[in-house]
Amino acid sequence: QVQLVESGGGLVQAGGSLRLSCAASGRTFSSYAMGWFRQAPGKEREFVAAISWSGGTTYYADSVKGRFTISRDNAKITVYLQMNSLKPEDTAVYYCAADRYIATIQRGYSYWGQGTQVTVSS
Repeated sequence: QVQLVESGGGLVQAGGSLRLSCAASGRTFSSYAMGWFRQAPGKEREFVAAISWSGGTTYYADSVKGRFTISRDNAKITVYLQMNSLKPEDTAVYYCAADRYIATIQRGYSYWGQGTQVTVSS
C-alpha cells in the first residue's frame, strides 16, 4: 500500500510560480512511478506530468511543457511539481498518483492522493 499526501497549493497571480509536493508512505516508494493530474471545475481529470521510479524518464502534457518540471527525491519519499509561468487555465485541483509503471492515463495508477487546490488569478 502507498499513501500519498499533496501540499503546496494556493493562490498565485498569473506569471507566478508554485511548487507542489507529494509525500508518500511506504518503503517501496522508490520502486514506484509517479504522476501528477489535475481537474478543473466542470472538466475531466487530465494528465499533467509523470516520472519513472529512477527519475530517468519524464512525460509532460503539451499544455505544461517548458513551464512545469516533475522531479523526485527517493530519500525523502517525495515527488515535486515545479510550476512556473502559471496561467489562469492552470487553475485546478492537482492530484499525485503512484503505480509500478510510468503512465500518462488515469487508469495507469492505483494509488491517489486527496488533491491540493491551485488557483491562478489573472
